[in-house]
Amino acid sequence: MAPSATTPAQPKNATGCIVLADGTVIWGMGFGAAGDAVGEVCFNTAMTGYQEVMTDPSYAAQIVTFTFPHIGNVGANAEDVESAVEGAVGCITREDVTAPSNFRSLEHYTTWMERHGKIGLSGVDTRALTRRIRMIGAPNAVIAHSPDGVFDVPALLARAQEWAGLEDMDLAIGVTRTAEESWDGGFWRLGHGYEQGTKDTAPHVVAIDYGAKDNIFRNLVRAGAKVTIVPAKTPLDAINALKPDGVFLSNGPGDPAATGEYAVPVIKALLEADMPLFGICLGHQMLALAAGAKTTKMHQGHRGANHPVQRVGEGWGATSGLVEITSMNHGFAVDGDTLPDSVEQTHVSLFDGSNCGIAVKGKRAFGVQYHPEASPGPQDSFYLFEKFVGGLG
Repeated sequence: MAPSATTPAQPKNATGCIVLADGTVIWGMGFGAAGDAVGEVCFNTAMTGYQEVMTDPSYAAQIVTFTFPHIGNVGANAEDVESAVEGAVGCITREDVTAPSNFRSLEHYTTWMERHGKIGLSGVDTRALTRRIRMIGAPNAVIAHSPDGVFDVPALLARAQEWAGLEDMDLAIGVTRTAEESWDGGFWRLGHGYEQGTKDTAPHVVAIDYGAKDNIFRNLVRAGAKVTIVPAKTPLDAINALKPDGVFLSNGPGDPAATGEYAVPVIKALLEADMPLFGICLGHQMLALAAGAKTTKMHQGHRGANHPVQRVGEGWGATSGLVEITSMNHGFAVDGDTLPDSVEQTHVSLFDGSNCGIAVKGKRAFGVQYHPEASPGPQDSFYLFEKFVGGLG
């Protein structure tokens, strides 16, 4: 490819690049795993929690641009991993990865990235890239790292242009558990690690895993539940055979309408049977689909740890109007204008007014677009786990 205004000549020391589908090439220094990976480029505004972000399955097939310039300062450790399955395929940073300076660090972030097959690119003007995403939307791209500095840019561009993107893509099937699992881990405390043990007499929650973060299950246990996790395509009869007191619908990646092809009929049947339901992120979106609403692809998405969300609607009584600071990670959203009369909007984003929560009238079924389990982020919204588990009995 001949150099142009958007494809500058490769700097002599460049060992990494990202090639956008429109032909733009951004050069930098590669770190982590060598090779290349295709995905949608997004940005995350969180100041902490980069390891949790990179191991969140909701970031499958995505390349995360960190707007906070210093990444790597707390290193990496086994306790901050949110899932053993694939999360983000790569990340982009402004500065070179910072050396770890934290007593919990077990390895350098670059070493951890390499060991997990994730590609990094540093030395990028992340402010300019973030502005680009805000203006024209999240682009498809290929991120590449070659320690010898040799790249086949035309081939990388062709791969970025051929990739179909996240719309109409069911990614949950690639990150879900493949077998039923009993969850036993509780909440984390400094100096103690994760608590263990669940009372057999606790309300039984069956959690459908569409690409869940482990901290969700820990918060369900903390709220008093006994948790059994099942794969995304678990049929209704198998769920009912577990005799749940309630069913949880997890977060996950991809287009909710695509995953909904097999998930929504099960959710509809659970609604019709008056099963208590609680959905987060993708689970929230598919609960809305099951109730008759529609979802839409967002221009840039919401990803960060300080998003203000307001409670709305009569159901909150004196607390209606209260604002929660939340953690978010989503590129699709429920279209609030399509909510049927049987569904109440319970939360809205104060950034753009988009839907962030619903409740199905006459049912014990609700969902939120944001992540009340945080990791990373504030813990303003733990009450939702207590609301769900406390209503089972």
